[in-house]
Amino acid sequence: MNLLGGNIKPIYFKYLSAAFGSAMITSVYSLVDMAMVGQYQGPDGTAALAVVAPVWNIIYSLGLLMGIGGSVIFSTVRGQETQKSSNENEYFTVAVIGSVIFAFVSWAAIIFFDKPILLFFGADSSLLSLAESYLTPVKAVIPLFLFNQMLAAFLRNDNHPELATAAGSGISFAVMLSHFWSKKNTLVLRKPTGIVGKLREISITGFPTFFFDIAIGILTVLFNRQIMKYLGSNALAVYGPVINVSTIVQCCAYSVGQASQPIISINFGAKKWQRIKETLRYALYTVGAFSIFWTALSLICPNLYIYIFMKPTKAILEIAPAIIRCYSISFLLLPLNIFSTYYFQVLMKPKAAFLVSVFRGCIISGILIMLLPILTGADSIWFAMPITELFVAVYAVSMMKKYTKALSKEVSL
Repeated sequence: MNLLGGNIKPIYFKYLSAAFGSAMITSVYSLVDMAMVGQYQGPDGTAALAVVAPVWNIIYSLGLLMGIGGSVIFSTVRGQETQKSSNENEYFTVAVIGSVIFAFVSWAAIIFFDKPILLFFGADSSLLSLAESYLTPVKAVIPLFLFNQMLAAFLRNDNHPELATAAGSGISFAVMLSHFWSKKNTLVLRKPTGIVGKLREISITGFPTFFFDIAIGILTVLFNRQIMKYLGSNALAVYGPVINVSTIVQCCAYSVGQASQPIISINFGAKKWQRIKETLRYALYTVGAFSIFWTALSLICPNLYIYIFMKPTKAILEIAPAIIRCYSISFLLLPLNIFSTYYFQVLMKPKAAFLVSVFRGCIISGILIMLLPILTGADSIWFAMPITELFVAVYAVSMMKKYTKALSKEVSL
Protein backbone atom coordinates (compact mmCIF):
# COMPACT_ATOMS: atom_id res chain seq x y z
CA MET A 1 0.00 0.00 0.00
CA ASN A 2 1.21 3.48 -0.90
CA LEU A 3 0.60 5.47 2.28
CA LEU A 4 2.15 8.59 0.77
CA GLY A 5 0.24 8.67 -2.53
CA GLY A 6 -2.65 6.19 -2.52
CA ASN A 7 -6.36 6.89 -2.06
CA ILE A 8 -6.84 7.62 1.65
CA LYS A 9 -10.35 6.17 2.04
CA PRO A 10 -9.68 2.50 1.10
CA ILE A 11 -6.32 2.59 2.90
CA TYR A 12 -7.90 3.94 6.09
CA PHE A 13 -10.75 1.43 6.14
CA LYS A 14 -8.41 -1.47 5.41
CA TYR A 15 -6.26 -0.43 8.34
CA LEU A 16 -9.38 0.14 10.46
CA SER A 17 -10.70 -3.37 9.87
CA ALA A 18 -7.36 -4.90 10.80
CA ALA A 19 -6.86 -2.60 13.79
CA PHE A 20 -10.41 -3.25 15.04
CA GLY A 21 -9.81 -7.00 15.05
CA SER A 22 -6.47 -6.58 16.75
CA ALA A 23 -7.81 -4.20 19.39
CA MET A 24 -10.81 -6.40 20.14
CA ILE A 25 -8.53 -9.36 20.82
CA THR A 26 -7.27 -7.33 23.77
CA SER A 27 -10.68 -7.57 25.43
CA VAL A 28 -11.87 -10.97 24.14
CA TYR A 29 -10.03 -12.95 26.82
CA SER A 30 -11.55 -10.98 29.70
CA LEU A 31 -15.00 -10.93 28.10
CA VAL A 32 -15.14 -14.69 27.67
CA ASP A 33 -13.70 -15.23 31.14
CA MET A 34 -16.24 -12.98 32.80
CA ALA A 35 -19.19 -14.41 30.86
CA MET A 36 -18.28 -18.02 31.68
CA VAL A 37 -17.30 -17.37 35.29
CA GLY A 38 -20.30 -15.13 35.89
CA GLN A 39 -22.69 -17.76 34.57
CA TYR A 40 -21.04 -20.51 36.62
CA GLN A 41 -20.14 -18.74 39.88
CA GLY A 42 -22.48 -15.77 39.83
CA PRO A 43 -21.78 -12.29 41.24
CA ASP A 44 -18.79 -13.41 43.37
CA GLY A 45 -16.99 -14.72 40.29
CA THR A 46 -17.69 -11.51 38.37
CA ALA A 47 -16.45 -9.39 41.29
CA ALA A 48 -13.25 -11.47 41.53
CA LEU A 49 -12.54 -10.95 37.82
CA ALA A 50 -12.98 -7.20 38.33
CA VAL A 51 -10.11 -7.48 40.83
CA VAL A 52 -7.90 -9.33 38.30
CA ALA A 53 -8.67 -6.92 35.43
CA PRO A 54 -5.97 -4.34 36.32
CA VAL A 55 -3.26 -7.00 35.86
CA TRP A 56 -4.09 -7.26 32.15
CA ASN A 57 -4.37 -3.50 31.78
CA ILE A 58 -0.83 -3.06 33.09
CA ILE A 59 0.63 -5.77 30.83
CA TYR A 60 -1.11 -4.52 27.69
CA SER A 61 -0.19 -0.93 28.45
CA LEU A 62 3.51 -1.79 28.69
CA GLY A 63 3.30 -3.37 25.24
CA LEU A 64 1.59 -0.24 23.91
CA LEU A 65 4.25 1.97 25.51
CA MET A 66 6.98 0.37 23.40
CA GLY A 67 4.80 -0.46 20.37
CA ILE A 68 3.01 2.84 19.79
CA GLY A 69 5.93 4.96 20.97
CA GLY A 70 8.39 3.14 18.73
CA SER A 71 6.17 2.76 15.67
CA VAL A 72 5.14 6.44 15.60
CA ILE A 73 8.80 7.49 15.42
CA PHE A 74 9.55 4.61 13.02
CA SER A 75 7.01 5.85 10.46
CA THR A 76 7.83 9.53 10.94
CA VAL A 77 11.53 8.89 10.28
CA ARG A 78 10.63 6.76 7.26
CA GLY A 79 8.45 9.55 5.87
CA GLN A 80 11.31 12.03 6.25
CA GLU A 81 13.76 9.86 4.31
CA THR A 82 14.01 10.38 0.56
CA GLN A 83 15.63 6.97 0.33
CA LYS A 84 15.22 3.95 2.58
CA SER A 85 17.75 3.71 5.36
CA SER A 86 18.19 1.66 8.48
CA ASN A 87 17.66 4.63 10.83
CA GLU A 88 14.03 3.76 11.60
CA ASN A 89 14.97 0.17 12.47
CA GLU A 90 17.09 1.38 15.35
CA TYR A 91 13.82 2.43 17.00
CA PHE A 92 12.34 -1.01 16.29
CA THR A 93 15.37 -2.63 17.93
CA VAL A 94 15.17 -0.41 21.01
CA ALA A 95 11.43 -1.12 21.30
CA VAL A 96 12.16 -4.86 21.29
CA ILE A 97 14.81 -4.42 24.00
CA GLY A 98 12.43 -2.35 26.13
CA SER A 99 9.68 -4.95 25.72
CA VAL A 100 12.00 -7.73 26.91
CA ILE A 101 12.86 -5.73 30.04
CA PHE A 102 9.23 -4.88 30.84
CA ALA A 103 8.10 -8.47 30.18
CA PHE A 104 10.67 -9.89 32.58
CA VAL A 105 9.85 -7.38 35.37
CA SER A 106 6.05 -7.76 35.10
CA TRP A 107 6.29 -11.55 34.85
CA ALA A 108 8.42 -11.78 37.98
CA ALA A 109 6.14 -9.41 39.90
CA ILE A 110 2.98 -11.39 39.12
CA ILE A 111 4.58 -14.76 39.83
CA PHE A 112 6.11 -13.82 43.18
CA PHE A 113 3.77 -11.11 44.49
CA ASP A 114 0.35 -12.12 43.20
CA LYS A 115 -1.41 -12.13 46.60
CA PRO A 116 -0.38 -8.62 47.74
CA ILE A 117 -1.08 -7.29 44.25
CA LEU A 118 -4.63 -8.70 44.25
CA LEU A 119 -5.27 -7.40 47.77
CA PHE A 120 -4.15 -3.94 46.66
CA PHE A 121 -6.44 -4.16 43.63
CA GLY A 122 -9.48 -4.52 45.88
CA ALA A 123 -9.81 -8.20 46.83
CA ASP A 124 -11.10 -9.07 50.29
CA SER A 125 -10.87 -12.39 52.11
CA SER A 126 -13.93 -13.77 50.33
CA LEU A 127 -12.69 -12.87 46.81
CA LEU A 128 -8.94 -13.47 47.13
CA SER A 129 -8.93 -17.24 46.57
CA LEU A 130 -11.19 -16.91 43.52
CA ALA A 131 -9.03 -14.13 42.06
CA GLU A 132 -5.86 -16.20 42.59
CA SER A 133 -7.41 -19.21 40.87
CA TYR A 134 -8.30 -17.10 37.81
CA LEU A 135 -4.79 -15.65 37.56
CA THR A 136 -2.80 -18.89 38.00
CA PRO A 137 -3.42 -20.61 34.61
CA VAL A 138 -2.26 -17.64 32.52
CA LYS A 139 0.92 -16.74 34.38
CA ALA A 140 3.03 -18.77 31.96
CA VAL A 141 2.05 -16.74 28.89
CA ILE A 142 2.12 -13.23 30.37
CA PRO A 143 5.12 -12.07 28.23
CA LEU A 144 3.26 -13.03 25.03
CA PHE A 145 0.46 -10.56 25.78
CA LEU A 146 3.02 -7.75 26.08
CA PHE A 147 5.00 -8.74 22.96
CA ASN A 148 1.82 -9.05 20.90
CA GLN A 149 0.89 -5.42 21.57
CA MET A 150 4.37 -4.18 20.70
CA LEU A 151 4.73 -6.25 17.53
CA ALA A 152 1.21 -5.50 16.26
CA ALA A 153 1.95 -1.77 16.34
CA PHE A 154 5.05 -2.19 14.17
CA LEU A 155 3.33 -4.53 11.71
CA ARG A 156 0.66 -1.90 11.06
CA ASN A 157 3.48 0.48 10.17
CA ASP A 158 5.27 -2.06 7.97
CA ASN A 159 2.49 -2.71 5.42
CA HIS A 160 1.12 -5.83 7.11
CA PRO A 161 -1.85 -4.73 9.29
CA GLU A 162 -3.84 -7.91 8.66
CA LEU A 163 -1.33 -10.06 10.55
CA ALA A 164 -2.00 -8.04 13.69
CA THR A 165 -5.50 -9.53 13.86
CA ALA A 166 -4.67 -13.19 14.48
CA ALA A 167 -6.57 -14.64 17.44
CA GLY A 168 -5.07 -16.12 20.58
CA SER A 169 -1.90 -14.84 22.27
CA GLY A 170 0.31 -17.77 21.26
CA ILE A 171 -1.23 -18.02 17.79
CA SER A 172 -0.99 -14.24 17.34
CA PHE A 173 2.67 -14.22 18.22
CA ALA A 174 3.47 -17.09 15.84
CA VAL A 175 1.47 -15.57 12.97
CA MET A 176 2.99 -12.13 13.44
CA LEU A 177 6.49 -13.61 13.41
CA SER A 178 5.77 -14.86 9.88
CA HIS A 179 5.94 -11.23 8.76
CA PHE A 180 9.73 -11.33 9.11
CA TRP A 181 9.92 -13.94 6.33
CA SER A 182 7.53 -12.11 3.98
CA LYS A 183 8.45 -9.86 1.06
CA LYS A 184 6.70 -6.94 2.75
CA ASN A 185 9.06 -7.00 5.71
CA THR A 186 11.41 -4.08 6.21
CA LEU A 187 11.79 -4.54 9.97
CA VAL A 188 15.25 -5.70 10.98
CA LEU A 189 17.25 -5.63 14.17
CA ARG A 190 20.09 -3.12 13.95
CA LYS A 191 22.70 -2.19 16.50
CA PRO A 192 21.27 1.10 17.76
CA THR A 193 23.26 4.21 18.56
CA GLY A 194 22.28 6.13 21.67
CA ILE A 195 20.07 3.37 23.01
CA VAL A 196 19.18 5.22 26.23
CA GLY A 197 18.17 8.35 24.32
CA LYS A 198 16.05 6.37 21.87
CA LEU A 199 14.40 4.43 24.69
CA ARG A 200 13.56 7.73 26.36
CA GLU A 201 12.19 9.13 23.07
CA ILE A 202 10.03 6.03 22.55
CA SER A 203 8.77 6.16 26.15
CA ILE A 204 7.83 9.85 25.90
CA THR A 205 6.00 9.32 22.60
CA GLY A 206 4.23 6.15 23.77
CA PHE A 207 3.42 7.30 27.30
CA PRO A 208 -0.05 8.78 26.61
CA THR A 209 -1.32 5.55 25.00
CA PHE A 210 0.38 3.54 27.73
CA PHE A 211 -1.26 5.64 30.41
CA PHE A 212 -4.71 5.51 28.81
CA ASP A 213 -4.60 1.71 29.03
CA ILE A 214 -3.02 1.48 32.46
CA ALA A 215 -5.54 4.06 33.65
CA ILE A 216 -8.25 1.41 33.25
CA GLY A 217 -6.37 -0.55 35.89
CA ILE A 218 -5.87 2.49 38.12
CA LEU A 219 -9.51 3.50 37.88
CA THR A 220 -10.67 -0.07 38.40
CA VAL A 221 -8.65 -0.25 41.63
CA LEU A 222 -10.09 3.08 42.84
CA PHE A 223 -13.63 2.07 41.90
CA ASN A 224 -13.22 -1.38 43.47
CA ARG A 225 -12.11 0.06 46.78
CA GLN A 226 -14.71 2.83 46.88
CA ILE A 227 -17.55 0.55 45.77
CA MET A 228 -16.72 -2.02 48.45
CA LYS A 229 -16.52 0.78 51.02
CA TYR A 230 -19.77 2.55 50.19
CA LEU A 231 -21.99 0.20 48.16
CA GLY A 232 -20.93 -3.43 48.76
CA SER A 233 -20.23 -6.54 46.71
CA ASN A 234 -23.47 -6.46 44.68
CA ALA A 235 -22.52 -3.08 43.23
CA LEU A 236 -19.00 -4.39 42.56
CA ALA A 237 -20.53 -7.37 40.73
CA VAL A 238 -22.38 -4.92 38.46
CA TYR A 239 -19.24 -2.86 37.96
CA GLY A 240 -17.46 -5.95 36.56
CA PRO A 241 -19.62 -6.05 33.37
CA VAL A 242 -19.55 -2.23 33.19
CA ILE A 243 -15.75 -2.10 33.08
CA ASN A 244 -15.69 -4.87 30.48
CA VAL A 245 -18.08 -2.96 28.22
CA SER A 246 -16.03 0.19 28.84
CA THR A 247 -12.95 -1.76 27.75
CA ILE A 248 -14.71 -2.73 24.51
CA VAL A 249 -15.55 0.93 23.85
CA GLN A 250 -11.96 1.85 24.59
CA CYS A 251 -10.73 -0.86 22.20
CA CYS A 252 -12.99 0.57 19.49
CA ALA A 253 -11.29 3.92 20.03
CA TYR A 254 -7.88 2.25 19.93
CA SER A 255 -8.74 0.78 16.54
CA VAL A 256 -9.42 4.26 15.14
CA GLY A 257 -6.15 5.59 16.53
CA GLN A 258 -4.17 2.57 15.37
CA ALA A 259 -5.69 2.74 11.87
CA SER A 260 -4.92 6.44 11.55
CA GLN A 261 -1.47 6.43 13.12
CA PRO A 262 0.57 4.76 10.33
CA ILE A 263 -1.06 6.94 7.67
CA ILE A 264 -0.70 10.21 9.57
CA SER A 265 2.81 9.46 10.87
CA ILE A 266 4.42 8.82 7.51
CA ASN A 267 2.59 11.75 5.88
CA PHE A 268 3.60 13.99 8.77
CA GLY A 269 7.22 13.06 8.15
CA ALA A 270 6.71 13.79 4.44
CA LYS A 271 4.85 17.06 5.23
CA LYS A 272 1.72 16.09 3.30
CA TRP A 273 -0.76 18.01 5.44
CA GLN A 274 -3.88 17.55 3.29
CA ARG A 275 -3.58 13.77 3.53
CA ILE A 276 -3.40 14.11 7.31
CA LYS A 277 -6.59 16.19 7.38
CA GLU A 278 -8.42 13.72 5.16
CA THR A 279 -7.44 10.85 7.45
CA LEU A 280 -8.55 12.89 10.46
CA ARG A 281 -11.99 13.40 8.89
CA TYR A 282 -12.56 9.66 8.43
CA ALA A 283 -11.29 9.01 11.95
CA LEU A 284 -13.71 11.49 13.52
CA TYR A 285 -16.65 9.99 11.61
CA THR A 286 -15.69 6.56 12.95
CA VAL A 287 -15.29 7.86 16.50
CA GLY A 288 -18.75 9.43 16.32
CA ALA A 289 -20.32 6.18 15.11
CA PHE A 290 -18.77 4.17 17.95
CA SER A 291 -19.85 6.76 20.53
CA ILE A 292 -23.48 6.80 19.43
CA PHE A 293 -23.76 3.02 19.14
CA TRP A 294 -22.38 2.12 22.57
CA THR A 295 -24.15 4.92 24.43
CA ALA A 296 -27.51 4.08 22.84
CA LEU A 297 -27.15 0.34 23.48
CA SER A 298 -26.23 0.93 27.14
CA LEU A 299 -29.13 3.31 27.76
CA ILE A 300 -31.72 1.15 25.99
CA CYS A 301 -30.64 -2.36 27.10
CA PRO A 302 -28.62 -2.05 30.33
CA ASN A 303 -29.49 -5.48 31.71
CA LEU A 304 -28.30 -7.11 28.49
CA TYR A 305 -24.75 -6.84 29.85
CA ILE A 306 -25.79 -8.40 33.15
CA TYR A 307 -27.40 -11.44 31.55
CA ILE A 308 -24.35 -11.95 29.31
CA PHE A 309 -21.80 -11.78 32.10
CA MET A 310 -23.51 -13.52 34.99
CA LYS A 311 -26.48 -15.43 36.30
CA PRO A 312 -27.96 -12.45 38.19
CA THR A 313 -29.85 -12.39 41.45
CA LYS A 314 -32.95 -10.25 41.94
CA ALA A 315 -30.91 -7.70 43.89
CA ILE A 316 -28.42 -7.36 41.01
CA LEU A 317 -31.18 -6.81 38.44
CA GLU A 318 -32.73 -4.08 40.60
CA ILE A 319 -29.58 -1.97 40.92
CA ALA A 320 -27.91 -2.64 37.55
CA PRO A 321 -29.96 -0.43 35.16
CA ALA A 322 -29.34 2.81 37.07
CA ILE A 323 -25.62 2.06 37.48
CA ILE A 324 -25.07 1.17 33.83
CA ARG A 325 -27.08 4.12 32.47
CA CYS A 326 -25.24 6.64 34.62
CA TYR A 327 -21.76 5.29 33.81
CA SER A 328 -22.44 4.79 30.09
CA ILE A 329 -23.02 8.49 29.47
CA SER A 330 -19.21 8.63 29.44
CA PHE A 331 -19.20 6.55 26.24
CA LEU A 332 -20.32 9.63 24.28
CA LEU A 333 -16.90 11.29 24.67
CA LEU A 334 -14.57 8.43 25.64
CA PRO A 335 -13.66 7.42 22.03
CA LEU A 336 -12.91 11.03 21.06
CA ASN A 337 -10.65 11.58 24.07
CA ILE A 338 -8.71 8.39 23.40
CA PHE A 339 -8.32 9.12 19.69
CA SER A 340 -7.06 12.63 20.48
CA THR A 341 -3.98 11.19 22.21
CA TYR A 342 -3.07 9.19 19.10
CA TYR A 343 -3.53 12.32 17.00
CA PHE A 344 -1.34 14.42 19.28
CA GLN A 345 1.32 11.70 19.32
CA VAL A 346 1.65 11.50 15.55
CA LEU A 347 1.83 15.30 15.30
CA MET A 348 4.68 15.13 17.82
CA LYS A 349 2.74 17.03 20.49
CA PRO A 350 3.52 14.86 23.51
CA LYS A 351 2.53 17.51 26.07
CA ALA A 352 -1.08 17.66 24.86
CA ALA A 353 -1.29 13.85 24.66
CA PHE A 354 0.21 13.60 28.15
CA LEU A 355 -2.28 16.04 29.67
CA VAL A 356 -5.30 14.31 28.11
CA SER A 357 -4.18 10.87 29.30
CA VAL A 358 -3.17 11.91 32.82
CA PHE A 359 -6.14 14.17 33.55
CA ARG A 360 -8.57 11.56 32.25
CA GLY A 361 -6.85 8.52 33.67
CA CYS A 362 -5.84 9.77 37.09
CA ILE A 363 -6.22 13.37 38.22
CA ILE A 364 -9.79 14.46 37.41
CA SER A 365 -11.24 10.94 37.52
CA GLY A 366 -9.38 10.03 40.71
CA ILE A 367 -10.52 13.18 42.52
CA LEU A 368 -14.13 12.62 41.52
CA ILE A 369 -14.11 8.93 42.47
CA MET A 370 -12.78 9.77 45.92
CA LEU A 371 -14.88 12.88 46.61
CA LEU A 372 -18.29 12.35 44.98
CA PRO A 373 -19.45 9.61 47.42
CA ILE A 374 -18.52 11.88 50.33
CA LEU A 375 -20.01 15.10 48.97
CA THR A 376 -23.15 13.96 47.13
CA GLY A 377 -23.82 10.39 48.25
CA ALA A 378 -22.52 6.92 47.38
CA ASP A 379 -24.50 6.50 44.14
CA SER A 380 -22.97 9.65 42.63
CA ILE A 381 -19.73 7.72 42.10
CA TRP A 382 -21.20 6.45 38.81
CA PHE A 383 -21.10 10.01 37.41
CA ALA A 384 -17.34 10.32 37.96
CA MET A 385 -16.40 9.19 34.45
CA PRO A 386 -19.08 11.15 32.51
CA ILE A 387 -17.93 14.36 34.23
CA THR A 388 -14.28 13.48 33.62
CA GLU A 389 -14.81 12.80 29.93
CA LEU A 390 -16.61 16.15 29.51
CA PHE A 391 -13.79 18.19 31.07
CA VAL A 392 -11.12 16.32 29.11
CA ALA A 393 -13.03 16.62 25.81
CA VAL A 394 -13.16 20.42 26.10
CA TYR A 395 -9.36 20.54 26.24
CA ALA A 396 -8.81 17.79 23.64
CA VAL A 397 -11.09 19.41 21.04
CA SER A 398 -9.53 22.84 21.50
CA MET A 399 -6.02 21.44 21.03
CA MET A 400 -7.03 19.36 18.01
CA LYS A 401 -8.46 22.46 16.36
CA LYS A 402 -5.34 24.45 17.18
CA TYR A 403 -2.85 21.91 15.83
CA THR A 404 -4.91 21.05 12.73
CA LYS A 405 -5.27 24.74 11.90
CA ALA A 406 -1.50 25.13 12.25
CA LEU A 407 -1.02 22.49 9.53
CA SER A 408 -2.85 24.76 7.09
CA LYS A 409 -0.13 27.38 7.53
CA GLU A 410 2.62 24.92 6.60
CA VAL A 411 3.67 24.38 3.02
CA SER A 412 2.64 20.91 1.79
CA LEU A 413 5.03 18.81 -0.28
